[in-house]
Amino acid sequence: MHTPLRRRTVLAAALAVTAAAAGCSVPDPRRTAPTADPAPGKPIASARSRQALLMQFSAHPDDDLYFMNPDTQRLLDAGVSLVSVYVTAGEHTGRNRIAGMPQTPPDRAAYSSARHQGLRQSYAVALGLPAFTPWRREALTLPGGRRAEADTLAHGGRRVELVFLNLPMHTNRRSMALPALWHDRALELRTHLSAGSPVTRADTYDYDRLVEALVALLRRHRPTVVHTLDPDPDIQRGDEATRQRDSEQPGYSDHGDHTAVASFTWAALCRWVTDAVRDGEPIPAFTTTAFRGYYNRHWPKNLPPEALKEKAARLVPYGGDPSWQCGNPSGCGDYGVGGDRPLTNRKGWVRSTHHRWPGPGPALAAEPDGRLAAYGVLGLRAVRWRESSPGTWGEPVDLGGGPLAPALGSAVLGDGRVLLLGVRFAALDGHAAANRREVVLLEQRSPGGGFLAWRGLGNPERGDDRGRRIGAPVAVTAPDGRVHLFARNADKGVSTRVRAADGSWSPWRRLPGDGEVQDGLAVSLDASGRVHLYAAGRESVRHWVDGVPRSAPLPLSGSTVASAGGALYYRAPAVARLTGPDGDAGLDGYGEVVAARSPALGTVLLGTDARGRTALRAGGRLRTRPGTGPAALHLGARGAVVVGLGADGHPWSWRP
Repeated sequence: MHTPLRRRTVLAAALAVTAAAAGCSVPDPRRTAPTADPAPGKPIASARSRQALLMQFSAHPDDDLYFMNPDTQRLLDAGVSLVSVYVTAGEHTGRNRIAGMPQTPPDRAAYSSARHQGLRQSYAVALGLPAFTPWRREALTLPGGRRAEADTLAHGGRRVELVFLNLPMHTNRRSMALPALWHDRALELRTHLSAGSPVTRADTYDYDRLVEALVALLRRHRPTVVHTLDPDPDIQRGDEATRQRDSEQPGYSDHGDHTAVASFTWAALCRWVTDAVRDGEPIPAFTTTAFRGYYNRHWPKNLPPEALKEKAARLVPYGGDPSWQCGNPSGCGDYGVGGDRPLTNRKGWVRSTHHRWPGPGPALAAEPDGRLAAYGVLGLRAVRWRESSPGTWGEPVDLGGGPLAPALGSAVLGDGRVLLLGVRFAALDGHAAANRREVVLLEQRSPGGGFLAWRGLGNPERGDDRGRRIGAPVAVTAPDGRVHLFARNADKGVSTRVRAADGSWSPWRRLPGDGEVQDGLAVSLDASGRVHLYAAGRESVRHWVDGVPRSAPLPLSGSTVASAGGALYYRAPAVARLTGPDGDAGLDGYGEVVAARSPALGTVLLGTDARGRTALRAGGRLRTRPGTGPAALHLGARGAVVVGLGADGHPWSWRP
C-alpha cells in the first residue's frame, strides 16, 4: 500500500498581521525562508573546543555509498565519527530482487528493513568490525513528538550513528513524494514502518516539519563537516524511455529524491545558521561538500582502480546475500546491489565521485608582513584565518556573504589586494517560491586590511532555474591589471566577466566553441601574460587562450584538470597517473589537483595520492602526509606551503 496523501483544510494555524493600519490580516502559510545575510562580523564557534564530526544526508539507503565515498571512508579512517541521516525508508516497490530467482511478493516494510540491515553491515566493516556486529537500536524523539530510528555502533574511538526518518518514496498517486513535498505547501506525508524497527508508530511530515526535524538533528550533533547531495543538478535532455529506465527526473541528470533531499538539507543548514544569528549564538562552524549523483553516468569515469576497488567494497556488505545469517528476518541487505553488481552495472555510478562545486581548498594570500591569510567558507559564510606565526592559525573572522556554496574563487590584484568570488544561495525556498543563485564578490580595501561590502555580479543565465546550474567561479589577474572571471553555465559551456583595471566589470558573455565541459575549471598565465583556461569535456579537454578556443586536439580527462604557466595537467579516465606537458607528472592518485609555478621551484603539483594522503610533487621529489580533503598551495618566500582545512574546521599547514 502506498502512503496516504493528505491535504490540510486550513492554510495555517496562525495569522500574521501585515497591515495593522488597515486592520486586516492574512494567513501565514509557513515559516519565512532564510534570506541572504551578507553583513560581516558575526561571532563564529571555535574549532579548538570541538570534536570533529561528519554528518551526511541522503535520500535513500546507499546514496552515501555510491556518491559520497571514498570521501566518507577517508574521514572515518582519520578517526572522525559519523552521523548518517536517511530521509526516505527506501521501500520503493517492496521487492528485494535476487538474481536468477523468481520475484517475491512486494513487502515494503521488509525491503526497507533489509536495506537498513545492509547499511549496518557496511558501516560495521568500515569500522573494522565483522559485518554482523550488533548495533544499539533505539527510537529518537524529534520536534513535535515525531520519532526516528537511531542505530549506533562504536569502535576504536570512532562512532557511527545511522538515523532513519522513513518518509515514503511515493504517494498513492505514484508521484515522487519528496519532490512533491518540496513544492506543495498543502501536502503531508505519512512515514513507513520498517519491519523490526524500534519505531512502532507512523508520523506525518509537511514541508516545515521536515526542515524542523533536520535542523533539530543538526543542533543535536553539531557537525563540523556536512555531506549533502546535489541541490542543483545539470540540465539533461534525452529520450523519455532512457530517462525512465535510468530513474532520472524529467530534464535533469539526477533522481528527483536526491535533489529534493539536498534542497531540504541546504534549507535546514540555512535555518540553523539563521536561527543562531537571531538568538545571538555563535555561527556553527562547519564545512560542506555536495556530491553529484546520477551525473556520474553521463561523464568519463574518474576513479582509478585502487580507489574504485575500495569504494565498491563498501557496497558488498550493503548488498548482502540471501544465504547470509545476519539475524534480521526481513533480509540481509539490498540483494540487487550485492557482489560485483556495482561494477557490472552499465550506469557506472560507483566509478566516479564528483563534487558539485569542486575547488582546491582555502584561498591563500600573503599579508604585507609575510604571514599568510586563508579564506574559506565556514557555516555557509566567508571567513578569514590569519597566521599568528608561520604554521599557527588564529580563529576565523566572519566576512559574511552567506549562504555560500563551498568553493571560493580568488584573485590577487597587482597592489596585493584580494578579491573573493563565490556562489550565493540568494534564495532557497520550496512551495514554488524563489530558488536563486548569484555570483558575488568581496573586494579588499587595502592589502592585508578590511573589505568593502559584498557586491553581486549577477548570473550568466537568465531565469532562476537555469541560474541554479552555474559552477564554481575561478579567476586570475593578468599583467595588464584586468581580472578574468570564469564560471561553467547551464549549457555546460563557460561564461566570463572581466574586471578592468579601474574596477568596472564587463557584462557576462559566453566563450565561443562547441562541446560540453565539466565543472572544475583551471586558469593560469603563460610567460607572455596570456590567459589559458582549461576544462574537462565529454570527448577531450577544451582550451581557450585569451578567450579564444584552440583547435589543437587535446586528450580526454576523467577528472578536473589543473594548469600552471599555461600548461595542462590531467588524468585520463579511470587512471591514477597525472599527465603533464612532458608526460608522467609523477603524482598518481585521484581527485582535484593544484598546479603552480615559480622561478625558484619550477612547477609544483599538489593533490591526493591513491591512499588518500595529501601529496606534493616539487623539485623531482614526491612528499606525502595524512590529509582529509582538498588543500591549497602557496609559493612564496618560504618556499612551498600547503594549507588545508581539517575535519574540525581549523586550518593546518605543511611545509615539506
